[in-house]
Amino acid sequence: MIATELEQLGYGEFWLPDGLIRDSYVQATSLLMQTSGLVVATGIANVRARSAAATAAAFATVDLIAPGRFLLGLGVSHAQLVEPLLGEAYESPRSGMATYLERVDAAAHAVGSAPIRPRVLTALGPKMLELARDQADGAHPYLTTPEHTALARGILGPGKVLAPEQAVVLGSDRATVLGRGRRHLAVYLQLPNYVNNWRRLGFDETDFADGSSERLVDALVASGDAAAIRARVDEHLAAGANHVCLQVLGDDPGPPRWRTGGCWLPCS
Repeated sequence: MIATELEQLGYGEFWLPDGLIRDSYVQATSLLMQTSGLVVATGIANVRARSAAATAAAFATVDLIAPGRFLLGLGVSHAQLVEPLLGEAYESPRSGMATYLERVDAAAHAVGSAPIRPRVLTALGPKMLELARDQADGAHPYLTTPEHTALARGILGPGKVLAPEQAVVLGSDRATVLGRGRRHLAVYLQLPNYVNNWRRLGFDETDFADGSSERLVDALVASGDAAAIRARVDEHLAAGANHVCLQVLGDDPGPPRWRTGGCWLPCS
């Protein structure tokens, strides 16, 4: 079991994707039952795919099985996924998430459950980061840079979780790095939430054309030996992250199955 092995290697947290591919709450329960101290986090659970009451009940159940070892990461997904797959109109991300969090809290309160905490949001833009600060315990930004980490910390302020994801390719062969990086970015280049965030970070249309520029790949995908990858992690930490989630890109072109991180609060 890979989660058991990673726990033995000293990783502190195991991130699970959702995105309508699989039920991350069920998967989290399985992993928690097979490990003893590992924190399991949803990175992220799609709020469009399940009601707020269902999320509140799932959290209470998982937390009962492994108290203090489940981190609820929530995201609003994308219109390109929500509308064709769920048959629902894609409302404003920020207001939709705010309403969802209020309903989660109301559902927990109605049945006398403990507050649904800790929870983080996959915030990218300023408004969602503000919501992560005000109605959650922090943010789990995806496909960003150390520069974004610094901006996010400035909005979140001290005391909030900031756990950016960092894609990595272990190795320096240029063709391999660019091939894996471009394959990884291909689907996200079709999603405005990500492209708009990259524009805010200074990238432009030349970076999004022809499968993405080398500049974009190098900014979003750390590569090289272990020391080089550690250097990128250190950049995030210096910029204000207190946890960095690593996603290793291999030869398998399929969707990500998991991501790992080295620490959980109160580490720094």
